[in-house]
Amino acid sequence: MRSLDQFKIWVLISCLILQSGDGFYLPGSYPHKHEVGDQLSVKVNSLTSIDTEIPYSYYSLPFCKPLEGIKDSAENLGELLMGDRIENSPYRFKMYTNETDLFVCRSDPLNANDFKILKERIDEMYQVNLLLDNLPAIRYTKKEGYILRWTGYPVGIKVQDSYFVFNHLKFKVLVHKYEEPNVARVMGTGDAAEVIPAVRKGDSDVAGYMVVGFEVVPCSVRHDPNSVKNMKMYEKYPAGINCDPTSVGMAVKEGQPIVFTYEVLFEESDIKWPSRWDAYLKMEGSKVHWFSILNSLMVITFLAGIVFVIFLRTVRRDLTRYEELDKEAQAQMNEELSGWKLVVADVFRAPTNASLLCVMVGDGVQILGMAVVTILFAALGFMSPASRGTLITGMLFFYMVLGIAAGYVAVRMWKTICGGVITGWVSVSWRAACFFPGIGFLILTVLNFLLWGSHSTGAIPFSLFVVLLLLWFCISVPLTLIGGYLGAKAPHIEYPVRTNQIPREVPAQKYPSWLLVLGAGTLPFGTLFIELFFIMSSIWMGRVYYVFGFTFIVLILLVVVCAEVSLVLTYMHLCVEDWRWWWKSFFASGSVAIYIFLYSVNYLVFDLKSLSGPVSATLYLGYSLFMVLAIMLATGTVGFLSSFWFVHYLFSSVKLD
Repeated sequence: MRSLDQFKIWVLISCLILQSGDGFYLPGSYPHKHEVGDQLSVKVNSLTSIDTEIPYSYYSLPFCKPLEGIKDSAENLGELLMGDRIENSPYRFKMYTNETDLFVCRSDPLNANDFKILKERIDEMYQVNLLLDNLPAIRYTKKEGYILRWTGYPVGIKVQDSYFVFNHLKFKVLVHKYEEPNVARVMGTGDAAEVIPAVRKGDSDVAGYMVVGFEVVPCSVRHDPNSVKNMKMYEKYPAGINCDPTSVGMAVKEGQPIVFTYEVLFEESDIKWPSRWDAYLKMEGSKVHWFSILNSLMVITFLAGIVFVIFLRTVRRDLTRYEELDKEAQAQMNEELSGWKLVVADVFRAPTNASLLCVMVGDGVQILGMAVVTILFAALGFMSPASRGTLITGMLFFYMVLGIAAGYVAVRMWKTICGGVITGWVSVSWRAACFFPGIGFLILTVLNFLLWGSHSTGAIPFSLFVVLLLLWFCISVPLTLIGGYLGAKAPHIEYPVRTNQIPREVPAQKYPSWLLVLGAGTLPFGTLFIELFFIMSSIWMGRVYYVFGFTFIVLILLVVVCAEVSLVLTYMHLCVEDWRWWWKSFFASGSVAIYIFLYSVNYLVFDLKSLSGPVSATLYLGYSLFMVLAIMLATGTVGFLSSFWFVHYLFSSVKLD
């Protein structure tokens, strides 16, 4: 009863907050009721281009500024890392009030620098990104009988040798009548209805609307700068404006000002609040995406099944034949047979650079755990595209928390290799806490200097760098050390066989073993290369990615295939009396990162062939290298841990002297 009363109190407080004054509203998470005549403010995000991949501030161009000055909206850590800079704009609407021919401003005459930058942004196909009630502005175009959807609109267009700017915007706002104003009816519980105050009668009579769509049509209209010299913002333009997107009129010339205007039309729609993002998620190529993923899943499942069956039959036959022999026959078999039975005294010999292997495995566990948890939450809808930056923020949070797992696995594996000796666990923990983040910071710092030099909003501010360093050393490192302490206290894994002091000589191989290891990455790459295309398109082509359920399935398949590939290769190496399986098992599955990087280069050459400038290409390759490093650690860890379990199980199942 006490917990129920507490629940009622919290519900009451929540409802009072929701019904008070302006109300408490999380954009994209709860419908916001607007009464007729309420002011709606359009926000602007960074200018983006798939030709350069370098975002710039909206106000880096000679656009109109709001009367109250430029103000940054509340941003989370993920938005800042993604290069989003959301600011207020001079575009304002009144709910369900159509307005036409509204004057915004007359820019100052373009100086040589402004004229040069504006031409460059038009040549590089930069897009203006507007937001209304957390919905990006969407633009529809027709091409060869098909209707294409785009988010944002281009800064301008080049026709022959002249540049034209889109200075008139025709907005269409889709609204839906507000439903279920009484929270008690939404919850549908009698207990809650007792404590939730009913909606005031006067409020329920007022018609309210929700914004469910935001469309824009950009036009280039020739305005007379002299006719608006004394006009104020939001006044009626003296002449009627005909917005024709198929023609251009406002040429950009040095020393000439630009006049900006807009109009807005409200239209009631049948689209309901939960479905208002459907227009953004139903991008072109969705059917190809679904069928490609299903085809990939079936093929990879079939191949993985074949590998698994062959593996089981081979190992089971060896074990069954060996266990059916008596002791004398087993002794004779030990002398006569070759293969994995002969490396029994060397199979658990400590590898070279054992501490580095432990550190990489610990970091791999941390990265893999972060990926699984983040994608699972995203698949459940907690990190939807409506909540910008939550995916990156969630990844950072889970990565820091899973530092405990990294420290625990790294130190316990180190303790196992050292035969139970815990000397040096602090050093291993520190290296696990600094290895991958240190490389990541080095890459991001180099790329950040390039962005700073380009005056891009994609550059991480110095203050954010300090925040990231504090998160690293004040949260991630201590948690990793705690995990290392727990790993040092945990019992080490006992080897089933003893190791000789003198290592056994590895017979000469017909082919380089590392060649087989590098080739093993092709099968894991086959599980994700189709999904990888859509992820890359989302990152670099500005498309919305939302099928996290399929991503989670592909991730699970990737883990299974990496484990199987590493098991088979480890068994093959043991059969040719090569007991140096530790690093090879790691890179057998981790080599998939090589093929992903090659695919990234292929994507740069053939899909991003319009990417201009060495800075843009360097940024692309730098971020790709960072992604590939994380994938190598995660997949390599899966292969190593599965091989370690397999070797331990194999040699503990047979008694060998």
